Amino acid sequence: MSHVLVLDIGKTHAKALVFDAALNCVHRVQRASAVVHGAPYPHLDVNRLWAWMLEAMRDAAARFRIGGLNIAAHGATAALVDPARGEDGLVLPVLDYEFEGPALVAGYDSLRPPFAETLSPALPAGLNLGRQLWWQQQCFPAAFARAEAILMYPQYWNWRLSGALTGECTSLGCHTDLWAPRARDYSSLVRSQAWQAKFPELLPAWDSPARLRESIARATGLPGDCVVYAGVHDSNAGFARHLRVMQGRPFVLVSTGTWVVCMASGGSVQRLDPARDMLANVDVTGDAVPCARFMGGREFARICELTGSDTAEPLTMEALQATVDADVFALPDFSGGSGPCAGRAGHITGQPAQGAALATLYLALMIELEIELLDAPGEVLIEGAFAANPLLCALVAALCARRVYISGAMDATALGAAMLCNWQCQPAPARHGRCEPSPVRGLESYRARWREQLSMADSDSRHGGGAPR
Repeated sequence: MSHVLVLDIGKTHAKALVFDAALNCVHRVQRASAVVHGAPYPHLDVNRLWAWMLEAMRDAAARFRIGGLNIAAHGATAALVDPARGEDGLVLPVLDYEFEGPALVAGYDSLRPPFAETLSPALPAGLNLGRQLWWQQQCFPAAFARAEAILMYPQYWNWRLSGALTGECTSLGCHTDLWAPRARDYSSLVRSQAWQAKFPELLPAWDSPARLRESIARATGLPGDCVVYAGVHDSNAGFARHLRVMQGRPFVLVSTGTWVVCMASGGSVQRLDPARDMLANVDVTGDAVPCARFMGGREFARICELTGSDTAEPLTMEALQATVDADVFALPDFSGGSGPCAGRAGHITGQPAQGAALATLYLALMIELEIELLDAPGEVLIEGAFAANPLLCALVAALCARRVYISGAMDATALGAAMLCNWQCQPAPARHGRCEPSPVRGLESYRARWREQLSMADSDSRHGGGAPR
Protein backbone atom coordinates (compact mmCIF):
# COMPACT_ATOMS: atom_id res chain seq x y z
CA MET A 1 0.00 0.00 0.00
CA SER A 2 1.02 3.62 -0.50
CA HIS A 3 1.07 6.03 2.41
CA VAL A 4 -1.68 6.02 5.05
CA LEU A 5 -3.12 9.16 6.62
CA VAL A 6 -4.46 8.89 10.17
CA LEU A 7 -6.59 11.57 11.79
CA ASP A 8 -6.24 11.10 15.56
CA ILE A 9 -8.95 13.13 17.30
CA GLY A 10 -8.18 13.36 21.01
CA LYS A 11 -10.01 15.33 23.67
CA THR A 12 -7.03 17.64 24.12
CA HIS A 13 -5.39 17.62 20.68
CA ALA A 14 -6.18 16.55 17.13
CA LYS A 15 -3.34 15.17 15.01
CA ALA A 16 -2.83 14.30 11.37
CA LEU A 17 -0.08 11.75 10.73
CA VAL A 18 1.22 10.06 7.59
CA PHE A 19 2.78 6.58 7.71
CA ASP A 20 4.77 4.89 4.97
CA ALA A 21 4.48 1.22 3.96
CA ALA A 22 6.88 0.24 6.76
CA LEU A 23 4.69 2.10 9.30
CA ASN A 24 7.23 4.86 9.87
CA CYS A 25 5.66 8.20 10.70
CA VAL A 26 6.89 10.58 8.00
CA HIS A 27 4.65 13.57 8.63
CA ARG A 28 2.84 14.99 11.67
CA VAL A 29 0.83 18.10 12.49
CA GLN A 30 -1.51 18.87 15.38
CA ARG A 31 -3.82 21.49 16.83
CA ALA A 32 -5.72 21.94 20.09
CA SER A 33 -9.24 20.55 20.29
CA ALA A 34 -11.90 23.08 21.22
CA VAL A 35 -15.21 23.17 23.07
CA VAL A 36 -17.91 25.77 22.42
CA HIS A 37 -19.40 26.96 25.71
CA GLY A 38 -22.67 28.23 24.33
CA ALA A 39 -26.21 27.24 23.46
CA PRO A 40 -27.77 24.76 23.59
CA TYR A 41 -25.07 23.13 25.76
CA PRO A 42 -21.25 22.84 25.77
CA HIS A 43 -20.32 21.05 22.57
CA LEU A 44 -17.36 20.08 20.44
CA ASP A 45 -16.36 22.58 17.76
CA VAL A 46 -16.67 20.11 14.91
CA ASN A 47 -16.77 22.69 12.14
CA ARG A 48 -13.54 24.36 13.16
CA LEU A 49 -11.99 20.90 13.49
CA TRP A 50 -13.30 19.95 10.05
CA ALA A 51 -11.71 23.03 8.49
CA TRP A 52 -8.39 22.05 10.06
CA MET A 53 -8.78 18.45 8.86
CA LEU A 54 -9.32 19.61 5.28
CA GLU A 55 -6.19 21.75 5.53
CA ALA A 56 -4.22 18.83 6.98
CA MET A 57 -5.43 16.55 4.19
CA ARG A 58 -4.42 19.09 1.54
CA ASP A 59 -0.98 19.33 3.12
CA ALA A 60 -0.58 15.54 3.21
CA ALA A 61 -1.80 15.14 -0.38
CA ALA A 62 0.75 17.69 -1.61
CA ARG A 63 3.58 15.68 -0.03
CA PHE A 64 2.58 12.02 -0.38
CA ARG A 65 0.50 9.56 -2.37
CA ILE A 66 -2.21 8.68 0.17
CA GLY A 67 -3.86 5.33 -0.45
CA GLY A 68 -5.77 4.91 2.81
CA LEU A 69 -7.26 7.07 5.54
CA ASN A 70 -8.34 6.06 9.02
CA ILE A 71 -9.87 7.86 11.99
CA ALA A 72 -9.08 7.27 15.65
CA ALA A 73 -11.11 9.32 18.11
CA HIS A 74 -11.84 9.58 21.81
CA GLY A 75 -14.78 7.81 23.39
CA ALA A 76 -17.92 8.91 25.27
CA THR A 77 -18.99 10.89 22.24
CA ALA A 78 -21.66 10.42 19.59
CA ALA A 79 -23.16 12.43 16.75
CA LEU A 80 -26.88 12.50 15.96
CA VAL A 81 -26.94 12.65 12.17
CA ASP A 82 -29.46 13.30 9.43
CA PRO A 83 -27.49 12.98 6.17
CA ALA A 84 -29.90 15.34 4.41
CA ARG A 85 -29.21 18.12 6.89
CA GLY A 86 -26.37 20.37 5.70
CA GLU A 87 -22.67 19.72 5.47
CA ASP A 88 -22.17 18.57 9.06
CA GLY A 89 -25.38 16.49 9.14
CA LEU A 90 -26.00 17.24 12.82
CA VAL A 91 -29.50 17.53 14.24
CA LEU A 92 -27.92 18.54 17.56
CA PRO A 93 -24.38 19.69 18.44
CA VAL A 94 -21.93 16.98 19.54
CA LEU A 95 -22.18 17.12 23.32
CA ASP A 96 -19.01 17.57 25.38
CA TYR A 97 -18.81 14.58 27.73
CA GLU A 98 -17.47 16.81 30.53
CA PHE A 99 -20.76 18.74 30.61
CA GLU A 100 -22.46 18.02 33.94
CA GLY A 101 -26.02 18.48 32.65
CA PRO A 102 -26.85 14.83 31.84
CA ALA A 103 -25.82 13.73 35.33
CA LEU A 104 -28.11 16.28 36.99
CA VAL A 105 -31.37 15.04 35.46
CA ALA A 106 -33.12 12.31 37.40
CA GLY A 107 -34.49 9.18 35.80
CA TYR A 108 -31.60 7.68 33.88
CA ASP A 109 -30.21 5.54 36.69
CA SER A 110 -33.40 3.52 36.80
CA LEU A 111 -32.91 2.71 33.11
CA ARG A 112 -29.23 1.73 33.25
CA PRO A 113 -28.54 -1.94 32.66
CA PRO A 114 -26.70 -3.72 35.48
CA PHE A 115 -22.92 -3.73 35.47
CA ALA A 116 -22.95 -7.49 34.93
CA GLU A 117 -24.56 -6.89 31.53
CA THR A 118 -22.58 -3.92 30.16
CA LEU A 119 -19.39 -3.95 32.27
CA SER A 120 -19.85 -0.16 32.32
CA PRO A 121 -19.68 1.56 35.73
CA ALA A 122 -21.78 4.62 36.53
CA LEU A 123 -19.57 7.59 35.64
CA PRO A 124 -19.83 11.34 36.22
CA ALA A 125 -21.02 13.99 33.77
CA GLY A 126 -21.64 12.45 30.35
CA LEU A 127 -18.96 9.76 30.44
CA ASN A 128 -21.66 7.10 30.08
CA LEU A 129 -22.74 7.77 26.52
CA GLY A 130 -26.16 6.26 27.15
CA ARG A 131 -26.80 9.02 29.68
CA GLN A 132 -25.95 11.65 27.05
CA LEU A 133 -28.32 10.16 24.51
CA TRP A 134 -31.14 9.80 27.02
CA TRP A 135 -30.68 13.41 28.17
CA GLN A 136 -30.71 14.70 24.59
CA GLN A 137 -33.83 12.65 23.89
CA GLN A 138 -35.58 14.08 26.96
CA CYS A 139 -34.52 17.70 26.46
CA PHE A 140 -34.67 17.91 22.65
CA PRO A 141 -37.20 15.24 21.61
CA ALA A 142 -38.06 16.67 18.18
CA ALA A 143 -34.43 17.05 17.12
CA PHE A 144 -33.53 13.62 18.51
CA ALA A 145 -36.35 12.03 16.52
CA ARG A 146 -35.01 13.57 13.31
CA ALA A 147 -31.71 11.72 13.68
CA GLU A 148 -31.43 8.95 11.11
CA ALA A 149 -28.26 7.61 12.66
CA ILE A 150 -26.41 7.60 15.96
CA LEU A 151 -22.74 7.56 15.03
CA MET A 152 -19.83 7.00 17.35
CA TYR A 153 -17.30 9.81 17.05
CA PRO A 154 -14.79 8.02 14.74
CA GLN A 155 -17.62 6.94 12.46
CA TYR A 156 -19.06 10.48 12.33
CA TRP A 157 -15.83 11.65 10.72
CA ASN A 158 -15.86 8.55 8.55
CA TRP A 159 -19.30 9.61 7.28
CA ARG A 160 -18.15 13.16 6.54
CA LEU A 161 -15.21 11.77 4.58
CA SER A 162 -16.91 8.92 2.74
CA GLY A 163 -20.70 9.23 3.05
CA ALA A 164 -20.88 5.76 4.66
CA LEU A 165 -23.11 5.32 7.71
CA THR A 166 -21.40 2.58 9.70
CA GLY A 167 -20.67 1.48 13.24
CA GLU A 168 -17.78 -0.29 14.96
CA CYS A 169 -17.65 -2.04 18.31
CA THR A 170 -14.68 -0.41 20.10
CA SER A 171 -16.39 2.95 20.72
CA LEU A 172 -19.71 1.22 21.46
CA GLY A 173 -18.00 -0.91 24.09
CA CYS A 174 -16.23 1.93 25.91
CA HIS A 175 -18.27 2.51 29.15
CA THR A 176 -21.32 3.54 27.16
CA ASP A 177 -24.11 1.45 28.78
CA LEU A 178 -25.03 0.67 25.15
CA TRP A 179 -23.19 -2.62 24.59
CA ALA A 180 -23.24 -6.04 26.24
CA PRO A 181 -19.66 -7.29 25.69
CA ARG A 182 -20.19 -10.91 26.65
CA ALA A 183 -23.29 -11.17 24.46
CA ARG A 184 -21.58 -9.15 21.69
CA ASP A 185 -24.81 -7.25 21.17
CA TYR A 186 -26.58 -4.03 22.05
CA SER A 187 -27.65 -3.67 25.67
CA SER A 188 -31.14 -3.77 27.11
CA LEU A 189 -31.01 0.06 27.31
CA VAL A 190 -30.80 0.33 23.52
CA ARG A 191 -33.77 -2.01 23.15
CA SER A 192 -35.90 -0.31 25.84
CA GLN A 193 -35.39 3.12 24.23
CA ALA A 194 -35.94 1.82 20.69
CA TRP A 195 -32.57 3.18 19.58
CA GLN A 196 -31.30 0.14 17.74
CA ALA A 197 -32.75 1.22 14.41
CA LYS A 198 -30.63 4.37 14.61
CA PHE A 199 -27.39 2.43 14.98
CA PRO A 200 -25.97 1.49 11.56
CA GLU A 201 -24.35 -1.77 10.49
CA LEU A 202 -21.30 -2.74 12.51
CA LEU A 203 -18.06 -3.34 10.63
CA PRO A 204 -14.68 -4.63 11.80
CA ALA A 205 -12.19 -1.84 12.48
CA TRP A 206 -9.98 -3.09 9.64
CA ASP A 207 -12.80 -2.97 7.09
CA SER A 208 -13.05 -0.32 4.39
CA PRO A 209 -16.69 0.66 3.85
CA ALA A 210 -16.18 3.29 1.19
CA ARG A 211 -13.95 5.49 -0.90
CA LEU A 212 -13.40 9.16 -0.28
CA ARG A 213 -16.25 11.45 -1.34
CA GLU A 214 -15.55 13.05 -4.71
CA SER A 215 -16.09 16.50 -3.22
CA ILE A 216 -13.47 15.83 -0.53
CA ALA A 217 -11.01 14.47 -3.07
CA ARG A 218 -11.41 17.64 -5.16
CA ALA A 219 -11.12 19.93 -2.13
CA THR A 220 -8.00 18.25 -0.73
CA GLY A 221 -6.13 16.78 -3.68
CA LEU A 222 -6.34 13.29 -2.20
CA PRO A 223 -6.79 10.58 -4.85
CA GLY A 224 -10.35 9.59 -5.63
CA ASP A 225 -9.57 5.94 -4.95
CA CYS A 226 -8.34 6.69 -1.40
CA VAL A 227 -9.84 4.02 0.88
CA VAL A 228 -11.59 5.25 4.02
CA TYR A 229 -11.44 2.67 6.82
CA ALA A 230 -14.06 2.01 9.46
CA GLY A 231 -12.51 4.06 12.29
CA VAL A 232 -11.62 3.04 15.84
CA HIS A 233 -11.72 4.20 19.45
CA ASP A 234 -8.34 5.76 20.29
CA SER A 235 -7.23 3.62 23.26
CA ASN A 236 -8.25 0.50 21.38
CA ALA A 237 -6.23 1.52 18.33
CA GLY A 238 -3.05 1.37 20.38
CA PHE A 239 -4.19 -1.86 22.00
CA ALA A 240 -4.87 -3.46 18.61
CA ARG A 241 -1.25 -3.01 17.59
CA HIS A 242 -0.04 -4.94 20.62
CA LEU A 243 -2.61 -7.68 20.09
CA ARG A 244 -0.97 -8.43 16.75
CA VAL A 245 2.60 -8.13 17.97
CA MET A 246 2.19 -10.16 21.19
CA GLN A 247 0.42 -13.01 19.34
CA GLY A 248 -1.56 -14.35 22.27
CA ARG A 249 0.91 -13.66 25.10
CA PRO A 250 -0.70 -11.87 28.07
CA PHE A 251 0.24 -8.24 28.71
CA VAL A 252 -0.96 -5.06 30.39
CA LEU A 253 -0.95 -1.96 28.24
CA VAL A 254 -0.70 1.35 30.09
CA SER A 255 -2.02 3.91 27.61
CA THR A 256 -1.20 7.43 28.81
CA GLY A 257 -2.37 10.92 27.95
CA THR A 258 -5.33 12.89 29.28
CA TRP A 259 -6.49 9.47 30.54
CA VAL A 260 -4.27 6.70 31.87
CA VAL A 261 -5.97 3.46 30.88
CA CYS A 262 -4.57 0.08 31.98
CA MET A 263 -5.83 -2.61 29.61
CA ALA A 264 -5.21 -6.26 30.45
CA SER A 265 -5.00 -8.81 27.66
CA GLY A 266 -5.47 -12.14 29.35
CA GLY A 267 -7.20 -10.67 32.42
CA SER A 268 -10.59 -11.64 33.81
CA VAL A 269 -13.64 -9.40 33.82
CA GLN A 270 -14.76 -11.16 37.00
CA ARG A 271 -12.42 -8.95 39.06
CA LEU A 272 -13.83 -5.66 37.79
CA ASP A 273 -15.11 -3.35 40.53
CA PRO A 274 -17.37 -0.61 39.13
CA ALA A 275 -16.95 1.45 42.31
CA ARG A 276 -13.27 1.85 41.44
CA ASP A 277 -13.75 3.01 37.84
CA MET A 278 -12.95 -0.44 36.51
CA LEU A 279 -14.69 -1.57 33.37
CA ALA A 280 -14.33 -3.56 30.20
CA ASN A 281 -13.39 -2.09 26.89
CA VAL A 282 -14.05 -4.04 23.72
CA ASP A 283 -11.08 -4.68 21.44
CA VAL A 284 -11.15 -4.70 17.64
CA THR A 285 -11.93 -8.44 17.60
CA GLY A 286 -15.00 -7.91 19.83
CA ASP A 287 -13.46 -9.39 22.99
CA ALA A 288 -14.00 -7.78 26.39
CA VAL A 289 -10.77 -6.33 27.84
CA PRO A 290 -10.58 -5.64 31.60
CA CYS A 291 -9.55 -2.03 32.23
CA ALA A 292 -8.78 0.28 35.10
CA ARG A 293 -8.29 3.98 34.55
CA PHE A 294 -7.85 7.43 35.98
CA MET A 295 -7.47 10.89 34.48
CA GLY A 296 -3.70 10.90 34.88
CA GLY A 297 -2.83 13.73 32.51
CA ARG A 298 -5.28 16.08 34.18
CA GLU A 299 -4.12 15.02 37.65
CA PHE A 300 -0.45 15.56 36.80
CA ALA A 301 -1.23 19.09 35.61
CA ARG A 302 -3.39 19.80 38.67
CA ILE A 303 -0.71 18.66 41.15
CA CYS A 304 1.85 20.84 39.37
CA GLU A 305 -0.58 23.76 39.51
CA LEU A 306 -1.24 23.30 43.24
CA THR A 307 2.49 23.19 43.99
CA GLY A 308 3.38 26.12 41.74
CA SER A 309 5.40 23.90 39.40
CA ASP A 310 5.66 24.14 35.63
CA THR A 311 4.60 20.88 33.94
CA ALA A 312 7.49 21.32 31.49
CA GLU A 313 10.08 21.71 34.25
CA PRO A 314 12.85 19.11 33.82
CA LEU A 315 12.40 16.26 36.26
CA THR A 316 15.43 15.14 38.27
CA MET A 317 16.26 12.01 40.22
CA GLU A 318 17.37 14.26 43.07
CA ALA A 319 13.90 15.83 43.28
CA LEU A 320 12.26 12.39 43.32
CA GLN A 321 14.57 11.23 46.12
CA ALA A 322 14.02 14.43 48.11
CA THR A 323 10.24 14.01 47.85
CA VAL A 324 10.42 10.42 49.08
CA ASP A 325 12.83 11.31 51.89
CA ALA A 326 10.59 14.17 53.04
CA ASP A 327 7.46 11.99 53.11
CA VAL A 328 5.53 14.37 50.88
CA PHE A 329 2.43 12.73 49.39
CA ALA A 330 -0.25 13.53 46.85
CA LEU A 331 -3.47 11.72 47.73
CA PRO A 332 -6.33 11.33 45.24
CA ASP A 333 -8.54 12.49 43.67
CA PHE A 334 -7.40 15.49 41.59
CA SER A 335 -9.57 14.76 38.53
CA GLY A 336 -12.97 15.69 39.81
CA GLY A 337 -14.48 12.24 39.76
CA SER A 338 -12.53 9.53 37.91
CA GLY A 339 -10.32 6.68 38.95
CA PRO A 340 -10.23 4.19 41.83
CA CYS A 341 -10.57 6.90 44.47
CA ALA A 342 -13.22 9.04 42.78
CA GLY A 343 -15.21 11.27 45.09
CA ARG A 344 -12.41 12.15 47.47
CA ALA A 345 -10.95 15.61 47.62
CA GLY A 346 -7.35 15.39 46.48
CA HIS A 347 -4.79 16.89 48.83
CA ILE A 348 -1.05 17.21 49.33
CA THR A 349 0.77 16.59 52.60
CA GLY A 350 3.99 18.54 53.05
CA GLN A 351 5.93 20.77 50.67
CA PRO A 352 7.58 19.01 47.72
CA ALA A 353 11.00 20.01 46.48
CA GLN A 354 9.56 19.91 42.97
CA GLY A 355 5.89 19.68 42.04
CA ALA A 356 6.60 17.63 38.91
CA ALA A 357 8.48 15.09 41.06
CA LEU A 358 5.50 14.71 43.39
CA ALA A 359 3.13 14.41 40.42
CA THR A 360 5.37 11.76 38.84
CA LEU A 361 5.46 9.70 42.05
CA TYR A 362 1.68 10.02 42.28
CA LEU A 363 1.22 8.73 38.72
CA ALA A 364 3.55 5.78 39.34
CA LEU A 365 1.70 4.81 42.53
CA MET A 366 -1.68 5.10 40.81
CA ILE A 367 -0.56 3.03 37.81
CA GLU A 368 0.80 0.30 40.07
CA LEU A 369 -2.45 0.32 42.06
CA GLU A 370 -4.49 -0.05 38.85
CA ILE A 371 -2.36 -2.98 37.67
CA GLU A 372 -2.75 -4.64 41.06
CA LEU A 373 -6.53 -4.19 40.95
CA LEU A 374 -6.66 -5.88 37.54
CA ASP A 375 -4.61 -8.84 38.84
CA ALA A 376 -3.58 -9.59 35.27
CA PRO A 377 -0.54 -11.58 34.16
CA GLY A 378 2.21 -10.64 31.75
CA GLU A 379 4.63 -7.83 31.10
CA VAL A 380 3.71 -4.16 31.27
CA LEU A 381 3.89 -1.92 28.19
CA ILE A 382 3.80 1.86 28.68
CA GLU A 383 2.95 4.06 25.73
CA GLY A 384 1.63 7.51 24.98
CA ALA A 385 2.53 10.87 26.45
CA PHE A 386 4.11 9.55 29.66
CA ALA A 387 6.33 7.04 27.88
CA ALA A 388 8.55 10.08 27.25
CA ASN A 389 9.15 10.34 31.02
CA PRO A 390 11.77 7.63 31.68
CA LEU A 391 11.90 8.38 35.40
CA LEU A 392 8.17 7.68 35.68
CA CYS A 393 8.49 4.42 33.77
CA ALA A 394 11.41 3.36 35.99
CA LEU A 395 9.29 4.04 39.08
CA VAL A 396 6.52 1.82 37.68
CA ALA A 397 9.07 -0.94 36.99
CA ALA A 398 10.33 -0.76 40.57
CA LEU A 399 6.85 -0.77 42.09
CA CYS A 400 5.39 -3.54 39.89
CA ALA A 401 8.30 -5.95 40.24
CA ARG A 402 7.73 -7.31 36.75
CA ARG A 403 9.12 -6.59 33.30
CA VAL A 404 8.18 -3.13 32.10
CA TYR A 405 8.76 -1.88 28.57
CA ILE A 406 8.51 1.57 27.05
CA SER A 407 6.86 1.64 23.67
CA GLY A 408 9.11 3.04 20.98
CA ALA A 409 6.08 4.48 19.18
CA MET A 410 5.58 8.15 19.97
CA ASP A 411 2.14 8.19 18.36
CA ALA A 412 0.88 4.78 19.41
CA THR A 413 -2.80 5.48 18.77
CA ALA A 414 -2.16 6.65 15.23
CA LEU A 415 0.24 3.77 14.56
CA GLY A 416 -2.42 1.28 15.63
CA ALA A 417 -4.96 2.97 13.36
CA ALA A 418 -2.45 2.77 10.49
CA MET A 419 -1.92 -0.95 11.13
CA LEU A 420 -5.65 -1.51 10.84
CA CYS A 421 -5.42 -0.31 7.24
CA ASN A 422 -3.38 -3.40 6.45
CA TRP A 423 -4.49 -5.70 9.23
CA GLN A 424 -3.82 -9.02 7.53
CA CYS A 425 -0.12 -8.33 7.02
CA GLN A 426 2.41 -9.63 9.51
CA PRO A 427 3.31 -6.75 11.83
CA ALA A 428 6.85 -5.58 12.22
CA PRO A 429 8.47 -6.36 15.59
CA ALA A 430 7.56 -3.87 18.27
CA ARG A 431 10.15 -1.27 19.13
CA HIS A 432 10.05 -1.64 22.90
CA GLY A 433 12.79 -0.66 25.32
CA ARG A 434 13.24 -2.57 28.59
CA CYS A 435 12.84 -0.24 31.54
CA GLU A 436 15.16 -0.83 34.48
CA PRO A 437 13.69 -0.31 37.97
CA SER A 438 14.25 3.09 39.54
CA PRO A 439 17.12 3.37 42.04
CA VAL A 440 15.12 5.75 44.27
CA ARG A 441 15.79 4.65 47.86
CA GLY A 442 12.93 3.92 50.22
CA LEU A 443 10.36 3.59 47.45
CA GLU A 444 8.65 0.50 48.90
CA SER A 445 8.29 2.17 52.30
CA TYR A 446 6.97 5.32 50.61
CA ARG A 447 4.36 3.23 48.79
CA ALA A 448 3.36 1.52 52.05
CA ARG A 449 2.82 4.87 53.76
CA TRP A 450 0.84 6.17 50.76
CA ARG A 451 -1.35 3.06 50.77
CA GLU A 452 -1.84 3.40 54.54
CA GLN A 453 -3.14 6.94 54.10
CA LEU A 454 -5.49 5.72 51.36
CA SER A 455 -6.84 3.06 53.72
CA MET A 456 -7.31 5.62 56.49
CA ALA A 457 -9.25 7.83 54.10
CA ASP A 458 -11.41 4.84 53.15
CA SER A 459 -12.10 4.14 56.81
CA ASP A 460 -12.96 7.78 57.53
CA SER A 461 -15.29 7.80 54.56
CA ARG A 462 -17.14 4.70 55.73
CA HIS A 463 -17.61 6.25 59.16
CA GLY A 464 -18.63 9.66 57.92
CA GLY A 465 -15.40 11.42 58.78
CA GLY A 466 -13.90 12.06 55.39
CA ALA A 467 -14.67 12.87 51.83
CA PRO A 468 -17.23 10.51 50.30
CA ARG A 469 -16.15 7.76 47.94
